[in-house]
Amino acid sequence: MMRTIEVLLVIIIITGASITASWFAVLPQPRQASQLNLRRLALTTLEMLDQDHGLSQTAFRTAGDPAWSQLQAALSGSLPPNILYNLTVYNTTSGAALDSISNAQTLGVGSDAATYMVASSNVTFNVAPQKIGQQGNGGGTLYILNCSDSNGWWITGYTANSLANDLYNLLSPYFQVTIMVQNTTQLGQILNGTNISTSPYENVTSAVVINTNGEAVPIPSGYYNTSGYDNQQSSYAKYCYMLGNATLTYNWTWVSIVGYPLYYVCNTGLFQSASNQNGFGIHGMIMVGPAGLNAFLEGLSNQTYSYNGTWITDSYTDDPGLANVGLSSNTLYYCNYYGIYPSVYQTATRALPTSILSMYKLTVASYILNQVDNWCPGAFYNHIGSGAFMALGLARTPDIRLTAIGLLAAYRPSLYRSQYTASGTSRLVVLQLGQAGGV
Repeated sequence: MMRTIEVLLVIIIITGASITASWFAVLPQPRQASQLNLRRLALTTLEMLDQDHGLSQTAFRTAGDPAWSQLQAALSGSLPPNILYNLTVYNTTSGAALDSISNAQTLGVGSDAATYMVASSNVTFNVAPQKIGQQGNGGGTLYILNCSDSNGWWITGYTANSLANDLYNLLSPYFQVTIMVQNTTQLGQILNGTNISTSPYENVTSAVVINTNGEAVPIPSGYYNTSGYDNQQSSYAKYCYMLGNATLTYNWTWVSIVGYPLYYVCNTGLFQSASNQNGFGIHGMIMVGPAGLNAFLEGLSNQTYSYNGTWITDSYTDDPGLANVGLSSNTLYYCNYYGIYPSVYQTATRALPTSILSMYKLTVASYILNQVDNWCPGAFYNHIGSGAFMALGLARTPDIRLTAIGLLAAYRPSLYRSQYTASGTSRLVVLQLGQAGGV
């Protein structure tokens, strides 16, 4: 009986406390608990109004100009009907309000605002990139393989020529000289340490060499065709070894843009037999297989050449984490800095193992894509002695924006942006928003 009375007393006390608390508690109105973000709406509206520079042009018009009426009509049409607004343009030099438009005398107590800087049409903005090589941050020559006598593979949807042109447009401003290697003969020249242009800035030493042929690599005829052939294994893996050794000797950065690096060698003038194709109808091409990459890394680390046909990469079929790999935080930072935006997520089918670091005396200078378990789907590797290797083990379709940002994130050339130097060339636009109706 006593136990029952105790339970009843506890229930009465708890119920009384709840009633008392709810009586004195001040709960927010539904609109306050989940209110509209007026500041974000204001900024989005300003950006939309200036999409075609209409807001920038109107901000410099005199009061009474018809452009102000057109701006107010566009502003009213851009906002929900229950939103009150006041848009004011200020002189950034004096701070004085120049003109304003509004649809209400007051915005109430619950308002918020966003600011937006606009410039007059006679202001130009220039960005002068630092040239790689000027400040001792590597060679200033960029070689882009654009060999007319070589086909590409694993570059679905593109040709080596189209990729080369796009890379030229993206990267040439950052190098002292950018040279298209137009055929395998010219490739043989730089492999011999010989310049192929008349530019005074060309320097084979410490250059960057981008292979736009994907999983295939152009091979010159003559010396590199004969000395690069492993007769015992009937393989051109030895040529890939020579490429790695040239990368070491000349302190190159060798760049592979997609897939399994150095999986084929290609020269349409040299390999003319009907059987010289990769099994998918791409002629002038001979498979080297995994031995090509292994031999390249041996050459880069100055090891003795030995044929090794072991497959060393991994794909999302074995590690699902490689199916949707994100850009590293370092890459994302430099995407914003250089204004180059590849897809944030990529699919990797040819990720390199971390074991190559100790095996070939490499260090990761920059992760382009996030490491997944013990696999690197995209990274920039430095050899501890000389030379570098950048590999993007992406699936079939290359994104040359990722190639560009990967190189820039590793070399990090500075951007020198122009400054406002003339008075009266900028205006500050303030858009303040409120909501009609009670709170």
